Amino acid sequence: MLLDQLLARGRALAEALMVDACRIRRRTGATTDPATGTVTPTWITVYEGPCRFQQVGRLGQRADVAEASVVLLRAEVHLPLGPTVGLAVDDEIEPTRAQFDPDLIGRVMRVHDLEHKTAATARRVQTVETTG
Repeated sequence: MLLDQLLARGRALAEALMVDACRIRRRTGATTDPATGTVTPTWITVYEGPCRFQQVGRLGQRADVAEASVVLLRAEVHLPLGPTVGLAVDDEIEPTRAQFDPDLIGRVMRVHDLEHKTAATARRVQTVETTG
């Protein structure tokens, strides 16, 4: 019983630090406009609510994609455990509220790694943001 009490307290403290909010969505397919041939991805929202963003490392990693040079930025996103079951690699995370860093708004991060463990106080998701 002591572990249950400690976990409840740790989770409450972790969630108190989640002062930002985000939307997590998953690509479900695509639709094609028959007139123009334009392909538009379709999405479902798998989570919308509180979160916390933490940059991992100070330097981005340069990569060449096709003919463009991009920088890959890594971040760790902390989420409440209960409502975030079933996240998947390649889900997209978009900040919808950033209490202390307005530059977070408009960014899109892709889930790169999922962490699972016993006695977690938050769901920690490793993400990558590709910048041009």
